[in-house]
Amino acid sequence: MLIQAEEEVCVCEMTFSLEESQPKISRHLALMREAGIVTNRREGTWIHYCIDPNLPSWTRESLKQLFHQLNSLEPFPDDRRRLKRMTDRPGVTVSGKA
Repeated sequence: MLIQAEEEVCVCEMTFSLEESQPKISRHLALMREAGIVTNRREGTWIHYCIDPNLPSWTRESLKQLFHQLNSLEPFPDDRRRLKRMTDRPGVTVSGKA
C-alpha cells in the first residue's frame, strides 16, 4: 500500500517507514517482483520500486480500490507519516517532491 500511495518508493524509504530490516523488505520486494506485481529501477545505490504498469487494468484498479478502503486503517497512516518525516529521501527536495 505504501508503493501504491507514493507511486515509487526506494528500499531505504520502506525500511524507514515500515520499521523493518533491509533484508526483510528486499526479500518481500523480490517476491513481489518475481510475481510481476512491482518493477524496479536502479539510481546509483538506490533501488526504487513501483507497481508494474503492465499489470492488467483490473489488477491495477483492484489495488487502487484496496488502497482507498485501507488507507485510513492502521498501520497505513502511521507508515506514511513516518515516511514524510524521513530526512534525506532519495529524489526528494526540502520542499517536498523532486
